[in-house]
Amino acid sequence: MAAAAEEEAAAREPAGRPAAGPALLRLPEELLLLICSYLDMRALGRLAQVCGWLRRFTSCDLLWRRIARASLNSGFTRLGTDLMASVPVKERVRVSQNWRLGRCREGILLKWRCSQMPWMQLEGDALYISQANFILAYQFRPDGASLNRRPLGVFAGHDEDVCHFVLANSHIISAGGDGKIGVHKIHSTFTVKYSAHEQEVNCVDCRGGIIVSGSRDRTAKVWPLASGRLGQCLHTIQTEDRVWSIAISPVLSSFVTGTACCGHFSPLRIWDLNSGQLMTHLGSDFPPGAGVLDVMYESPSTLLSCGYDTYVRYWDLRASVRPMGTTCWLLGPPTTGSCGCGTGARGPASTPSR
Repeated sequence: MAAAAEEEAAAREPAGRPAAGPALLRLPEELLLLICSYLDMRALGRLAQVCGWLRRFTSCDLLWRRIARASLNSGFTRLGTDLMASVPVKERVRVSQNWRLGRCREGILLKWRCSQMPWMQLEGDALYISQANFILAYQFRPDGASLNRRPLGVFAGHDEDVCHFVLANSHIISAGGDGKIGVHKIHSTFTVKYSAHEQEVNCVDCRGGIIVSGSRDRTAKVWPLASGRLGQCLHTIQTEDRVWSIAISPVLSSFVTGTACCGHFSPLRIWDLNSGQLMTHLGSDFPPGAGVLDVMYESPSTLLSCGYDTYVRYWDLRASVRPMGTTCWLLGPPTTGSCGCGTGARGPASTPSR
């Protein structure tokens, strides 16, 4: 409410410069931009409180771009490409600070009778959630803070709970506790499932027409997505451990498996996608039971992993098999996802305050 009142007051103020005031306000805009470019985030915020004209002037994207490039999750790549050009840069810096400082607004989007933390994935304005042996798609309302209660789509086919799923272009690839993989078309009722493993399938990934899966039966498998070859296993890999997570490299040359770290000294191993042969393992100082719950390629040469040992590790595959950096969560095992990062110490998942 306060923010809305402030915006309304700003709209009533004249757009031009104040007729009277300090000499600073009478400088040419180019010179004023140069002076303001030396200010940090806090100083720009204080300057914006002087008057309505300075608030509008200091909201210029040009002044915030340098700060945004050094901020977390602000929509700029390392090379400076802007991936969110439609969102003001100042607003992105504000949300980034909420991420960094842990400021959030908790809100309940959906409720279930039983206590569970389903797998979910955000895609555009739709949220896909697994619930028991179904995958439900809910569309966000225009305010972006709540969901339509009626599902946009329901994807079924498994006899037991859906353990994991991924969205791949127009398909949803699901892994079930019944040992089967399901292939669902998002915009139709087409669904195919096939037996993939002897025990529950814990994880799947899909890129470039290739599906990889990992299971409790201590194997990882490679499958084609082509409609005429569904269910034809290309490679079976003995991992000597339960496979908790799996991800295909963006260049489609290899994939990584994250295992339970009970039967093998390294829970992170990289395999050749074409031959199924082991290429390398990452790290060797994992304590027993430090299973890797999730893995994600940030680029073809960098990888993120997290697991039961409460560490999030960032790996550089070009330099060595040692991590570039680690972060420790003391409250419980961290889990990564497309929406954010949380710990197993609490049930709810929160999004940063906007």
